[in-house]
Amino acid sequence: MRKKYHKFFNIANRVFFMILGSILVSIGLEVFLIPNNVIDGGVVGISIMASHLTKIPLGVFTFILNIPFFIIGYKHIGKTFTLSTLFSVVCLSIGVSFFHPIPGITHDVFLASIFGGIILGVGVGLIIRNGGSLDGTEIVAIILDKRSSFSIGEIVMFFNIFILGSSGLIFGWDRAMYSLIAYFIAFKVIDITVEGLDESKAVIIISDQHEKIAEAIVARLGRGVTLLNGKGAYKGLRTNVIYAVVSRLEISKLKSIINGFDDNALITVSSVEASGKRYKKKAIH
Repeated sequence: MRKKYHKFFNIANRVFFMILGSILVSIGLEVFLIPNNVIDGGVVGISIMASHLTKIPLGVFTFILNIPFFIIGYKHIGKTFTLSTLFSVVCLSIGVSFFHPIPGITHDVFLASIFGGIILGVGVGLIIRNGGSLDGTEIVAIILDKRSSFSIGEIVMFFNIFILGSSGLIFGWDRAMYSLIAYFIAFKVIDITVEGLDESKAVIIISDQHEKIAEAIVARLGRGVTLLNGKGAYKGLRTNVIYAVVSRLEISKLKSIINGFDDNALITVSSVEASGKRYKKKAIH
């Protein structure tokens, strides 16, 4: 019974945030970007241009143009992701139709690009974080990533540069440049929304002052550390390597602690996904 309840809660939670994300994307598009002839990338961007030229509602194009990608995704990626994407796109199609009659809040194109990009980024980030997507080009990118040397991000970027550049022929080149600004802001906000401000970072520190640095990290950051045995390949000298996992916001303070003991310490930082009780901060008294 508990497992069924937990599964139902997880599904309901994902559905709620996908709906919320779709609403935010709809607001970003219809209240900020579209009234100022600024577009988003991907299928949504193509849909905005097609809607502008034909006067057919945006929601219709958003759904129809994504259908081929749903079929491709179902065959090559999986049912869960494709159904989540289908649900998100349906919610977006309904959302843009609902918010379309609402006039734009600002006619300052720069402000619209900034705030529209932020709201759009949060919305898309919530959808991606909960297993969905709004853009068929991402499905193509995932498939092409397995068959080419290009990453998913590079493939999506190529599609979007082409789409955003094409908007210059319809809305003017100044609007195309504003669209790039909105896209860049949305891209960064998506990253923050998906990863969170508290994104985990794995840090490896090599220093002769490893004991003092380890003690300071525990005392001042409240983070646990692990000492690993290491050996330099050049001189063959043995040393201790410090391994710690901290949040992105703690990186600056961590470097300050390390430099306080050893300016020559070697520090490497990489993004990781951390979970478990061992990662939680200990109380600092």
